[in-house]
Amino acid sequence: MIAYLAFLGMLMATGIDIALPAFDEINADLDAGSRESLIVTLYVMGAAVGQLVVGPVSDWAGRRVTVLGGLVLYIVGAVVSALAPSYVLLLVARFAWGLGAAAPMGLRNAIARDLYSGDAMARVATIMMAVFLLGPVFTPLIGDVILSLGSWRFVFWFAAALGIVALAWAARFGETLPPERRRPLAVAEFAKAVRRIGRTRVTLGHLLANVFFSAAFFIFLGSSQPVFDRVFGRADQFAVWFAVLGLCTIPLLIINNGLIKRFGGRRMSLLASGVSTTASVAAAGWALAVGPPSFWPWYVWLIVATSFVTLATPVISALALDPMGDLAGTVSSLLYFTGFAIGALLAALVDARIEASVTPFLVGFAIFMVIGYAFQMWAGAGAADTDRA
Repeated sequence: MIAYLAFLGMLMATGIDIALPAFDEINADLDAGSRESLIVTLYVMGAAVGQLVVGPVSDWAGRRVTVLGGLVLYIVGAVVSALAPSYVLLLVARFAWGLGAAAPMGLRNAIARDLYSGDAMARVATIMMAVFLLGPVFTPLIGDVILSLGSWRFVFWFAAALGIVALAWAARFGETLPPERRRPLAVAEFAKAVRRIGRTRVTLGHLLANVFFSAAFFIFLGSSQPVFDRVFGRADQFAVWFAVLGLCTIPLLIINNGLIKRFGGRRMSLLASGVSTTASVAAAGWALAVGPPSFWPWYVWLIVATSFVTLATPVISALALDPMGDLAGTVSSLLYFTGFAIGALLAALVDARIEASVTPFLVGFAIFMVIGYAFQMWAGAGAADTDRA
């Protein structure tokens, strides 16, 4: 089950990570100019918009059929991206690809919530994240290998092939939401979920924390390749160093899984996000007071900041969903929608300022982490559904 859910999430990451090493080739072939980050932004925005559909539909029709439909669109988007004759059509296809990715990515937490709750779900989400990170470790390297053998278009064909594997797996996996627990597909039900989030402090607080932590992480996703290329002149090393980031995070997630069992999910998520926030504020302060760091100090900071926020986010999602078992699909989708849509837009404001220095990167990351940590503290433990905001 964990392997299946992690693979569904890996598809979302593959749509981002495997494209990163191909930015220069895409730019040369389709004349993208300095707009390469739109390849990520449009994909993420499509995934965000798709969340508004897949959550309510899955609460009504079930998880399996919704995931299957999303995977079909995922494959179509990847194929059209591979065939795109212009940059504009590529961006349209990337948006559609993101729409398809919304179902496998957004519903994996809902499927987990169908089966688990509380710290048990937090531990499952943590293990799922550890397996999921194998995607970001290997897909940029795979992308580099594919690029060494042929066109950037083969990178997207590879992603389409992974989508076909997921489609077959989803068809065999089965349904986790029994008919008696399904809800009508109606605007009133969606509005009910929104109202319920608004009056459930633990869910609202963790949802808002997730928005700003996602914004910080999207700065990294959208600008890491240009930073390696334009700021540090290490474009040819990007895939390797990107993979090292994932390899550093996986053992921390495995250790954190055991610590959650002993100390609880909330305590460990606060510790992890606190480390990332502290490191980010210190790095931003240094950049503003002394000047932007060289490559190695920046990269060490990047490992610490991104690894520890990655430790916190699966637990934050589990805590947000814990009081929402009967609306898990809709609330899970709203969690991803706000994180993706608002987070990506906030990150884009920072990405646009990153040219020849990493200072905007560090300052933006720190600001978003501080705001997210404040909302996480405000959320509280949320033992009951009636915890009022």
